[in-house]
Amino acid sequence: MATRQPGKRPKSARAPKRTTPTTTATTTAEPPRGLPPLAAAAIVFMAAGAVLILEILAVRLLAPYVGLTLETTTSIIGATLAGIAGGAAIGGMLADRTDTRLLIVRLLIAGGMLALLTVPLVHWLGPGARGKGDLAALGITLVALVPAAAVLSAASPAVAHLQLRDLTRSGTVVGRLSAWGTAGALIGTFGTGFVLIPLMPASTAILLTGAVLIVAGLALAVSTHRVSKVALVGAAVIGIGLGTLSATSSSPCQAETTYHCASVAVAADAPNGRTLLLDNIAHSYVDLKDPTHLKFPYSQWIADAINGANPGKQSLNVVFIGGGGFTLPRWLLATRPGSQAHVLEVDGELVDFDKQKLGLRTSPDLRVTIGDARINLKDVPTDSADVVVGDAFGSYVIPWHLATKEWTQDIKRVMKPGGLYALNIIDAPPLEALRAEIATLRDVFPHVRMVGYSDYDGKPLGANAVLLASDQPMPAAVDSERADGVTFSEAEVAAIASGASVLTDDNAPVDQLLTIKD
Repeated sequence: MATRQPGKRPKSARAPKRTTPTTTATTTAEPPRGLPPLAAAAIVFMAAGAVLILEILAVRLLAPYVGLTLETTTSIIGATLAGIAGGAAIGGMLADRTDTRLLIVRLLIAGGMLALLTVPLVHWLGPGARGKGDLAALGITLVALVPAAAVLSAASPAVAHLQLRDLTRSGTVVGRLSAWGTAGALIGTFGTGFVLIPLMPASTAILLTGAVLIVAGLALAVSTHRVSKVALVGAAVIGIGLGTLSATSSSPCQAETTYHCASVAVAADAPNGRTLLLDNIAHSYVDLKDPTHLKFPYSQWIADAINGANPGKQSLNVVFIGGGGFTLPRWLLATRPGSQAHVLEVDGELVDFDKQKLGLRTSPDLRVTIGDARINLKDVPTDSADVVVGDAFGSYVIPWHLATKEWTQDIKRVMKPGGLYALNIIDAPPLEALRAEIATLRDVFPHVRMVGYSDYDGKPLGANAVLLASDQPMPAAVDSERADGVTFSEAEVAAIASGASVLTDDNAPVDQLLTIKD
């Protein structure tokens, strides 16, 4: 029987002899500490919001040079989405390979600097793009907008990479950041349309956006202690320089109204003559001392048509679709005392601009209703207008919803029996937009004529043309031969529109039909 002496441990029970490991354990680097949740959300929110602000304001910056067509808007949206997609991919890749905190700092500062560059870039490149079509708009957008959109969109995956420390909560982290990014995009969209554009010029809004991004990046750099003081000062100096460049870059606008870049040019040969430029296109001529002076040919043609359809000097009730410089409403009141001019104008700030620069004075006889004419025309009483004048079309853009059969039917409802609809339209060969609009008018009105320019063969040349429509035969007196105008008969107008499709609310591709010429 085995025995054990007191105080002695059996050999088999002794503690194993300690040995030094012959291999070295592999150590894993500690992942970088994440940002405070609120800071991470704020960065994603701010970067996404800035992209949408730049996208919307780019439309305003480009309009004076390439117009506000469907293709322009499509180019801007598409280019921005390309920048977002590329930035997200590149940002995620860089976050896996670099110091993520430092990367986020650099993205915010660089994004702010690129935002500040958009204004001078558009002002530099814009003049060379006039009259060069949709590719010019796309090219400017790619140069001015895509780099900023890409850099700012890289911030979201970088922040997500920094915050992902526990894979069991990856869905929560990524979902929360995605929600904050979407919220930033929503605030950027609504805030730009409802706050920034009415409150300040587009260039000022972009300046503030870039400044906020740079300040946020510098603040984050200070908190991370990963950037030297020299680099911080250098970034601040560059930001100030770009901000100054953005603020002082030449703009073609004297004022940015709700929808237009507006300016007024003084006539060289007439001290009282003023030309209203909207998006750098001459829209109206106003003689400050003589409202009966009509310089532009199309306004002379419309005035002749109004007088021809309404002989004598009796007062008239006229609805004007589009105000511009209010040349024709003022002419009406000066030549036919007691008349009522009701102007439907979408741009309230343009009306204020006209009051400041063109001496406009509204009154009970010259009323202005601000808002979309398609909506506000519904409030105009049936059979109330002797004449309706359509002057909301430009050489760069036609508001498609003011060109359709349904809109024309509402025009007819407003007109008195035998009333006149005079519509100014600008197109160039092959005149597809003009032909479609004629076909649309003829589908509603039985009698349609046109005053415009013609070649030696009697064919329309394009540029301004005034379409005249009525539910009753029009007197020959509506014809005009002023300013080289030629009247096209109902038969000739029908021949011009032969084969053209009627524009409807469901199918009105006027941007594609319109031929843009400077």
